Amino acid sequence: MQSRHKGAILVLSGPSGAGKSTIINAASSEIGEYYFSISTTTRAPRVGEQNGVDYFFVTKESFEEDIKAGNFLEYAEVHGNYYGTSLKPVREALNEGKLVIFDIDVQGHRLVRAKMNDITTSAFITPPTLKELEQRLRARRTDDESVIVNRIENAKNEINALGEYDFTIINDTVEVSAREFVIVAKAARLKQSKEEEEKFIQTWLG
Repeated sequence: MQSRHKGAILVLSGPSGAGKSTIINAASSEIGEYYFSISTTTRAPRVGEQNGVDYFFVTKESFEEDIKAGNFLEYAEVHGNYYGTSLKPVREALNEGKLVIFDIDVQGHRLVRAKMNDITTSAFITPPTLKELEQRLRARRTDDESVIVNRIENAKNEINALGEYDFTIINDTVEVSAREFVIVAKAARLKQSKEEEEKFIQTWLG
């Protein structure tokens, strides 16, 4: 039988500036208990970012030790810095029946799919156009020109992976996108693993 307290994974990808965090915050009261997977990174904290809240900030040496120890679900090198997802808190959250939400890139999504496809649902979140994305990145005033150019180039490449995702959320307005996100989150919880399907068939057959 379908358990009400089953852990599941929801991977969100999309260009920086697409509004992923804003959408999650707007929908948070309607998606049940969830754990937002915080990435570990070797990049320096931005102004206002806190260790253990926005990211786990570590040294390159420490990160590379954890790679060797197999402590990451996925990791990638982006703009000269490492980003990765530590396995321990993910396992704990799944065992507690929480929806584990990842905000990771296309490369990370492929790795998660390869390892935990059975319980993974994914959505690509993007502004309506590249032009709109560029306007949002500039309006944030958090990055210098070279970083913005880098992010735009990355977005041009990542949009080609759209077909690898279960859902696409076009973030034109936060209200509409948050409603769509709630539907996707509920669908993620309903996804059955192969093991659960087999158990249900055996039970159904009696």
